[in-house]
Amino acid sequence: MLDPKKLEEIAKQISEAVPPGVRSMAENAESRIKQVLQSQLGKLDLVSREEFDIQSQVLIRTREKLEAMESRLAALEAEQNAKIK
Repeated sequence: MLDPKKLEEIAKQISEAVPPGVRSMAENAESRIKQVLQSQLGKLDLVSREEFDIQSQVLIRTREKLEAMESRLAALEAEQNAKIK
């Protein structure tokens, strides 16, 4: 779900922004930042790209079926109206 490489990259960028006098604490800070980021991002209601793509395909097929059913219903209604007249 979450790309660990991206999280590591963000944590590294943050730790590199730490002033030189505090660099000794950078490893601890990087670890803590990763934990916080993973915790906060884990709380978000996200889906994986794979699940998104699957659901997109399901939606496309559902729309196609709906359009086919609407066309069929319109044809049946037209046929029924022609019989009534």
